[in-house]
Amino acid sequence: MNSSLSKILLAVLLFMPLVLSAQNKKGTVEITGDTQVGDLVKKHIEFNEKMQTVPGFRIQIASLSGPNSRNQAFDLKRRFKEEYPDVEVYVFFTDPNFRIKVGDFTSKLDAFVYMKLIKDRYPGMIVEDNVYPIHLDWSDLIPETDEDAGN
Repeated sequence: MNSSLSKILLAVLLFMPLVLSAQNKKGTVEITGDTQVGDLVKKHIEFNEKMQTVPGFRIQIASLSGPNSRNQAFDLKRRFKEEYPDVEVYVFFTDPNFRIKVGDFTSKLDAFVYMKLIKDRYPGMIVEDNVYPIHLDWSDLIPETDEDAGN
């Protein structure tokens, strides 16, 4: 056998037990950082575990942007609520749009039936899939006035 090949083979045989034993050892990993991040992650996980949601549908009756769009959105909300007091109205802000959505429908068919009832007053509506909490959390809605915001 070639002497260099035998040296390599000998080195492999000598070091193989060390490599195999190193692979069987277990260790721990310690991540250091701001403890507040970990606390926030725990709170987020707890919130998601407690949150019960229901799939549903809402009808978007308008999407407004530009100057004075916030006031226009809340005026539309008020007018809709005056016309249809039995239906919930929501204003959501997703930069740069204020979206006005109505209803808490559990089926798409129910949403389309209702949309047909109001189509003459609110053309250009769309039905959107929605997942909302069983007990709605109003904190994600835009307050209409400073009083509504608790200020």
